[in-house]
Amino acid sequence: MLHRKAYNQLLEWKNRPSKMVLLVKGARQIGKTFTIAQFAEEQYQRYVRINFDENPAYKVIFDGDLDMDTLIKQISLRVPSIKMIPGETLIFFDEIQDCPKAQTALKFITQDGRFDCIATGSLLGINNGRFSASGEIPSYPVGYVEHLDMYSLDFEEYLWARGVSVQSIADIKEYFDRKKKVPPAMHDRMMELLKEHIVVGGMPRVVQEFVDTGNFSAVLKLQRDIISDYASDIAKYAEGSEKVKARSCFYAIPKQLAKDYKKFQYSIVEKKGTSRKFGGSLEWLYDAGIINFCYNLRCPELPLEGNAADDIFKVYMRDTGLLTAMLEDGSQADIIDGKLGIYKGALYENIIADIFGKLGKKLFYYEYRGQMEIDFFIRRNSQAQAVEVKSAGNTKSKSLDNIIKNYGVEHGIKLSSNNISISEKIEHFPLYMAMFL
Repeated sequence: MLHRKAYNQLLEWKNRPSKMVLLVKGARQIGKTFTIAQFAEEQYQRYVRINFDENPAYKVIFDGDLDMDTLIKQISLRVPSIKMIPGETLIFFDEIQDCPKAQTALKFITQDGRFDCIATGSLLGINNGRFSASGEIPSYPVGYVEHLDMYSLDFEEYLWARGVSVQSIADIKEYFDRKKKVPPAMHDRMMELLKEHIVVGGMPRVVQEFVDTGNFSAVLKLQRDIISDYASDIAKYAEGSEKVKARSCFYAIPKQLAKDYKKFQYSIVEKKGTSRKFGGSLEWLYDAGIINFCYNLRCPELPLEGNAADDIFKVYMRDTGLLTAMLEDGSQADIIDGKLGIYKGALYENIIADIFGKLGKKLFYYEYRGQMEIDFFIRRNSQAQAVEVKSAGNTKSKSLDNIIKNYGVEHGIKLSSNNISISEKIEHFPLYMAMFL
């Protein structure tokens, strides 16, 4: 069974004396339902799950008054096997974006306070920032819900799934903190696991299949099924012309990352494509939990958010395994064997974006007139620090040296397949240590 960090966050929420309804957001098939169901079974004497995707008939519960006494009667009528006892029962609304009136009801459940309540939303088909996917947009319960973003497994969770203990990860963190070289055997194993994670990704079904069988072919089939499901979701939830445009943007991502300078270009989606035509489609994919934006900095200094250009950005997949699966057959073996060539750099950039994104970091980069590009900028130790990602052992970087020498950036980080080494201005860390930044 896969252990998820979100479980501990759910436990913290439950143990708070005063709380609101918890909305757990994230893309489809990242493990929201499984994790919450496991949590409910282990932490509550009883729980009732209302899944609007599996059983649309549940929507009738919310056709009348939305006060708590009426809702209890309606739920009990349709799920008679569960006796709803205040203080002992969790109400779990699954895929709530399919029932707009249930979204409105969250306000009254929080106000009533007799029952803990968790809702999940896959963020597909967001309208005006709300999480309704169909029907009339309800009165959104502003101030009555708290949010938890959930993702596919991050690298640390993947390590747990592959049998790496919490103590072993703490030992590696100690080398990072002390800036001492990792023992060669440990370093080589961690690099193997990172390459594995690039291929397998973090979708729970996929990870569990690989843990159980070690079969990369089975992994690829599951990943491509998920990609097909995402494309179907676009067709189901996107409105009007957004269906075709969002799918076009989705399938163009591998080509976008193949460029030397990876600024998103609408012309790669469609000849003479423009932001006016495709910008909304990219936002749709972001809201659906499928992609991450990485924004260009006008100048490489703090505050990063304040210096970012909203209309110049790179796009990365939130799950690197799915990006790998969008490539042709044989790419998996090439990654594991280190034979992928130029595109290897794109995948290593994506996995670092993946790791940073799941750490809660907003992504930024710096590019100057097509002459210099720094892959990422992060706030660290009260500085704007430049991060360069190298897919091979050769860590020479004119861009990083240039930005430190000429642009007022005091500190740089190189992530590569090499072990730790430290110079006055630049720290060299193995790629897998991105999770400690």
